[in-house]
Amino acid sequence: MTPLALLLTLATAFPAAPSFTSVSREAAAARDAGRLEDAIRLYREALRLRPVWNEGRWYLGTILYDLDRYEEAEAAFRRLVSADRNNAAGWALKGLCEFQLRNYERSLVDLQRARTLGLAVHPELVSVSRYHTAILFTRFEQFEIAYETLKEFAADGNDSPNVIEAIGLSLLRLPFLPAELPPEKREMVLMAGRAGYQAAARKPDAARQALTELVDRFPEAPNVHYAYGNFLLRENPDAAIEQFRRELVVSPGHVQALLQIAFEYIKRGDYASARPLAEQAATLAPAQFAARNALGRVLLEIGDTAGAITQLEAGVKLAPDSPEMRFALARAYSRAGRTRDADRERAAFLRLDKEYKLLKSGPQSVGGIDKADKEPPPREPPPR
Repeated sequence: MTPLALLLTLATAFPAAPSFTSVSREAAAARDAGRLEDAIRLYREALRLRPVWNEGRWYLGTILYDLDRYEEAEAAFRRLVSADRNNAAGWALKGLCEFQLRNYERSLVDLQRARTLGLAVHPELVSVSRYHTAILFTRFEQFEIAYETLKEFAADGNDSPNVIEAIGLSLLRLPFLPAELPPEKREMVLMAGRAGYQAAARKPDAARQALTELVDRFPEAPNVHYAYGNFLLRENPDAAIEQFRRELVVSPGHVQALLQIAFEYIKRGDYASARPLAEQAATLAPAQFAARNALGRVLLEIGDTAGAITQLEAGVKLAPDSPEMRFALARAYSRAGRTRDADRERAAFLRLDKEYKLLKSGPQSVGGIDKADKEPPPREPPPR
């Protein structure tokens, strides 16, 4: 046999390996035809031939996700975002996989990153990512941030049962995922959720009626009076204080109720009334930065600058990402003549306040601090 004939024989016996182009086309055809197992096999083969093919990694992950194969899907999306750190949709689906795998802390971090990067070009992911972000905030007891996130559904006109339930859990400060909600609490949670939705939809009369019905139906339940007080705080602070005091009867030592009253007195410049409430809150919850914020601000205004700095420095250590903590500490340093320290804290405040505006994650809109140096109650910093 001639050398040429031998080569032709070998070529026939050992055909060329399929190319990336042909395999990727077969994968897409299998996906379009609904032959998902074939598509998975073909996408994996194409990715073996071209590991940097992000589009294929995306399709592989989404198919696995749709088949509830979350561990494999998470691995695909992890590879995708490792190659493309700004892929918001990849981060969102990785976070949703982590949620299904009950890796809740990692899920929340991934979902927040997706929301920060922006999902506008993937509208199908906006609502599902928002919802899971919010319910995880509730589970991790960051109730104000959870409600602020859920308010976005009201702006969209989405009052689905799942949204209403999630709002109720956040308003009543129940650190459960919806699937974990005890059945005996469901009626109360849905009533609170409907009230919270009406408030978020800027229908104050409907919200007030719903909250009144909630208080009448469950007057002894924890956080019911607190939720009503929060609603009343802007339009009728005296009535809000009364609801917070009723909450303290139902739940003695309710730190958030103590702090809401204290912050209202601080707002009024009534530091003598605010001080015992802030001191009690700081004693009951020394690891809660809002309590340190309240007490530090009171001490600063009554002339105990050193004591104020001690409290506010402790608060910043607890919540280094809180803009209000940084601002309050800057004021205290300025009062003490520590100009360099004050400038550092002001710079930190400006940076963090800008981040909060972008994230839209505070319980109230972030507009900076006014010229009178008045501060709002501190927001919970989102986990990093």
